[in-house]
Amino acid sequence: MTSDTEEAVSCTGLTHAFGDTTAVDGLDLTVHEGEVFGLLGPNGAGKTTAIRCITTLLPVPAGMVRVFGRDTAEDAMAVRRLLGYVPQQLSADQSLTGRENVALFARVFDVARRERAERVGQALAAVDLTGAADRLVGTYSGGMVRRLELAQALVSAPRLLILDEPTIGLDPIARTGVWEHINAVRAATGMTVLVTTHSMDEADQYCDRVGLMHHGRIRALGTPARLREGLGERRRAAGAAATDPLPTLEDVFRDIAGSGLDDESGDFRDVRSTRRTAGRVG
Repeated sequence: MTSDTEEAVSCTGLTHAFGDTTAVDGLDLTVHEGEVFGLLGPNGAGKTTAIRCITTLLPVPAGMVRVFGRDTAEDAMAVRRLLGYVPQQLSADQSLTGRENVALFARVFDVARRERAERVGQALAAVDLTGAADRLVGTYSGGMVRRLELAQALVSAPRLLILDEPTIGLDPIARTGVWEHINAVRAATGMTVLVTTHSMDEADQYCDRVGLMHHGRIRALGTPARLREGLGERRRAAGAAATDPLPTLEDVFRDIAGSGLDDESGDFRDVRSTRRTAGRVG
């Protein structure tokens, strides 16, 4: 059995409610050090709330969440020093240059003054923004803004990078570019990545393991390939033809969540609507 101190993230019975609404309901989740873990699900599944608990932005009782063995309730500052976080909402200041934005985050994350200039330059280079570093962010494309936010999160050299819908609203080329830079940094540093996404295709391609979340809990967990294979096996056992198309991750989610997806405001139709209205990063 692997101990908590050997895991990047360990959630045990994580619960968080907003008034009478329980957003995360007894979540048990482990993210292994060095992996890319995808937390998937429709709007309202509890993904962002879980992320905000892990990043210490929402309070939870002691013992529910540990990051590299540190309890988020008892040692929040130590946890924050281990994290890089790219929220779903835009966080770059358009009135500053790219370099100024990253330098601001270097100060926020308490990067030593003597190291700041070098670390800012390294973070910008890691996401291929050196040439645009001294331009105002207001002149950046949506893909460049997302890469800049990634640089902001990387400037503190985090052991755990948390990304909440990092490619929402981006075109396919920009999405691929963001993931290429994430994977390059991960390969160079061994960083762990925890990402929430609505994109089953992205999760299938880039995540080592995924957790399918619905009603505040993990309903299925494993590698994308194994989850798809498992559904195919269940379908064949139920009489499906061997020549039927292979299941997708979205098929797996619908199988796990059932018809409840059709009854909620947070279904996949809302996901598509969210993407259409995400032009603020386009």
